[in-house]
Amino acid sequence: MSTAKVYFTDMHTEAFGDSLLTKLQRLIQAAGIEQIDMENKFAAIKLHFGERGNLAFLRPNYVRVIAEQVTAQKGLPFATDCSTLYIGYRKNGIDHLYTAQLNGFNTDTCGCPIIMGDGLKGSDDVELPVPHGELVQTAKIGRTIADADVLISLTHFKCHEMTSFGGTIKNIGMGCASRRGKMELHCTAKPTVSLDKCRGCKSCLKVCAHAAITVAAKKAVIDHGRCVGCGRCIATCPFDAITVDYNNGPLEVSEKTVEYAAALCTDRPTFHISIMTDVSPYCDCHPENDMPIIPNVGMLASRDPVALDKACVDLANRQHAVPGSLLDKNSSGKQPTDIFICVNPTTSPAATFDHAVKIGFGTTDYELVTVR
Repeated sequence: MSTAKVYFTDMHTEAFGDSLLTKLQRLIQAAGIEQIDMENKFAAIKLHFGERGNLAFLRPNYVRVIAEQVTAQKGLPFATDCSTLYIGYRKNGIDHLYTAQLNGFNTDTCGCPIIMGDGLKGSDDVELPVPHGELVQTAKIGRTIADADVLISLTHFKCHEMTSFGGTIKNIGMGCASRRGKMELHCTAKPTVSLDKCRGCKSCLKVCAHAAITVAAKKAVIDHGRCVGCGRCIATCPFDAITVDYNNGPLEVSEKTVEYAAALCTDRPTFHISIMTDVSPYCDCHPENDMPIIPNVGMLASRDPVALDKACVDLANRQHAVPGSLLDKNSSGKQPTDIFICVNPTTSPAATFDHAVKIGFGTTDYELVTVR
């Protein structure tokens, strides 16, 4: 596979000069977004709206730049994300949209509508074939995102406690998965009921399409022989009594995430942007965020998500730790060989890239092109 181009601009601006938003516009234009046919096409802008309590997520101003560019190309942009598998404030469409609004994302700030990618309860999905997949045959992707003609990813680059770094591949692969898709990525076990929390309300029983749930003595029980792991009961339970055991290891999660991303990027135009600011130690799914581990680096864009992630990882590894950060603490003041392993020692950044190259999804060979 030939060398991919990754376009980069730093976070510097001059007084009364360009803003970061005008620099972002120049960046995406230099990276070739105008070469994509957008006319009368639905363009999904996939991002993370941030969990409640977390403040590391990207501002909606970045979304608006992209949405206005798509509109200028006569496209139909919308901002989107899918429900989470874990218990929190984004586990269903209603809570997720309220959280997005609380964090500043709405039609006015984003310059486009916000539409849930996998419906009300995270169950509206389609299965897309995984080209050369080794662990997954079909990726379970939110139907709204799968239906989009164009996919544009906007990623807050950061560390991640399972995939080592939270970049474009994770934003696409894990972020676009429906609830049963996230089950496949994270778990081999089926959901279980906490008897202490269950109140026997039968909400889960009503949404189970496989008659896997019964309620006796005012407590729900899941028959794992019937359960298919769709996760609808998790979203429905009003008392957070149904959970899953995240028992897949970091290596398997990383490799499956690559395969999900490959399925979504096949046979559709894609464009990818990554913002390296507030590079936090953990995912934006946390209801909190620790201080950044490295200084703000810049904004990057590419048509190749693998090359983009590799460029971000390389740039991050050239940075020195922010004093007092978790990276500074874990490295004892010394420059680590790999900052991501230093922050989350059980993870492997190489796992993502090795598997992507192995199945023919993108390239790690890139040319970094600076945009002023």
